[in-house]
Amino acid sequence: MNLPSLARFSERLLAPLYSTPPTRSHNTESIAIEGRNLSFSFASRQVKFVPILRDCSIRIPSGQFWMLLGPNGCGKSTLLKILAGLLNPTSGEVCVKGPKSFVFQNPDHQVVMPTVEADVAFGLGKFNLTNDEVRSRVSRALHAVGMSDYMQRSVQTLSGGQKQRVAIAGALAEACKVLLLDELTTFLDENDQMGVIRAVRNSLDTSAEVTALWVTHRLEELEYADGAIYMEDGRVVKHGDAASIRSFIEARQAAYIEEINS
Repeated sequence: MNLPSLARFSERLLAPLYSTPPTRSHNTESIAIEGRNLSFSFASRQVKFVPILRDCSIRIPSGQFWMLLGPNGCGKSTLLKILAGLLNPTSGEVCVKGPKSFVFQNPDHQVVMPTVEADVAFGLGKFNLTNDEVRSRVSRALHAVGMSDYMQRSVQTLSGGQKQRVAIAGALAEACKVLLLDELTTFLDENDQMGVIRAVRNSLDTSAEVTALWVTHRLEELEYADGAIYMEDGRVVKHGDAASIRSFIEARQAAYIEEINS
């Protein structure tokens, strides 16, 4: 059962609590994704600069599955696109292990070949691989996302969730170290939703070298995460383990409901 959507949060009634950006530690923990003091603005006809991100800092350890949550319009997708290199920040620094892959919300923007096998193999053309190496990579990637039995299937016969898993398999076949996943389950039914998220979780469990950052509105998906980041109004509010982030969000939801009912 889905918990209340974060999109129904109201920053107007709940003043944001801005956390201190994470600082560098002196341990040997490997960091796969790091953004330091990231800001992003764009110009509009009415206003010279419209701020979208405000001094955001995040650090995500290698081999972990993290989620990025927050109300609609808080800057989640913008932050993800900056980490992917699709947008340049107005200020700040980005350091993301490569190779990396951005998986779109709509799989039809990414799954382009007629069959599952051909689509997963499509990106391997840029590597100097033998046919046996290509087949091996495709097989391992489809196994990781639970799609081995669909290798010869037409892409057009797949559900939305299955197409998402094929897109993820394509990234894994290219040996991507970082997966950046933009609200993949927004338009999926419950079965497809769970299939996609389990595919990502299994991909990380079978390879300690893969790290994933997943944008979502769904609190129940935090069950599969190692850590999470919560944003409001273009800022990182809280950054930590999944259980503490879920408790924090639920407390704010309860406070919001109490406020509007009082």
